[in-house]
Amino acid sequence: MRPIKLMGHERSLTQVKYNREGDLLFSVAKDNAASIWYSSNGERLGTLEGHQGVIWSIDVDPESFLCATGGGDLAVKLWKVETGECVFTWDSPSPVRRVSFSPDGKKLLAIADQVMGHIGTIIVYDLNLDDLSNQSIEPSLIIRTDPNSAKANVAEWTADGKYIIAGLDNGYISKYDSVTAELVDSVQAHGIHNEEKIHSITDIQLSPEDGSYFITSSKDKCATLIDVETFKILKVYIADAPMNTAAITPVKDFVILGGGQEARNVTTTAESQGKFEARFYHKIFEEEIGRVKGHFGPLNTIAVHPDGLGYSSGGEDGFIRVHTFDKSYFDFLFDAERTEKAAASGTI
Repeated sequence: MRPIKLMGHERSLTQVKYNREGDLLFSVAKDNAASIWYSSNGERLGTLEGHQGVIWSIDVDPESFLCATGGGDLAVKLWKVETGECVFTWDSPSPVRRVSFSPDGKKLLAIADQVMGHIGTIIVYDLNLDDLSNQSIEPSLIIRTDPNSAKANVAEWTADGKYIIAGLDNGYISKYDSVTAELVDSVQAHGIHNEEKIHSITDIQLSPEDGSYFITSSKDKCATLIDVETFKILKVYIADAPMNTAAITPVKDFVILGGGQEARNVTTTAESQGKFEARFYHKIFEEEIGRVKGHFGPLNTIAVHPDGLGYSSGGEDGFIRVHTFDKSYFDFLFDAERTEKAAASGTI
């Protein structure tokens, strides 16, 4: 599984994202330009320049027509993928930590961070797809986090667009109605599986097949699998370092976790001690089955190819590594799976 190493960013990666077809990879970092790459060969298609500082998040719509970025410069920007043109900029009251298109591509979610005296909010804009440069600056929905409770770090739409799922700084996951902003359900997903004191949620990604469940990662060195409808914790994956990102693989029953020792301690830590590997766990049996090395700092973001052909990781080291799975990955079977397969074929 020899990766393609992409060296287009000058600083730490903050998010990587595939488009729906998986032929394009979008990346942002703590520098001020987003990049678009061909995922098959690592060639850079172009850059999106216009932010004045760190870009925290990027997303691409279902048609790969528009992409959105949110940054520390208090801006949410809307871009045309084909030309790299910035067609609109929304001003944010505070740094923007996450952006996400709704499943139908008609709405855009953004998280305004709880800093600078601003109460953390999840903001939703209705997109004017007929006149891209003429967007409403007024949100169609605002979800305010309780000023006395934790802020939202990450948020994602459910597959049907009915709900918005938010991961909070205190280890809780909340589900909001995407029309009324009403809090529908909440569960403590982190801070209960071990003795770790910091359990801030760092990532949320839906299952690629049908979006009926999702995975979360946290600074408490764990990841959890949660059912969208019942909001029950289905599985827990215990790691040995703070986790910054987690993703679910299609085709095979695996999840991939990424993280590592905190960035501020990296300079005093050897690669082997810092635990800077992508960790593969069996989704059902919750056991770690392997690790992939390569980064020289914590993994900040992981995205899995929508067809399950591979994955990409972005690290604190400023590099993106694009991995294509080889035959041994697809052939791998857990003992229980091997027995089940043999029984089904009548060989035992």
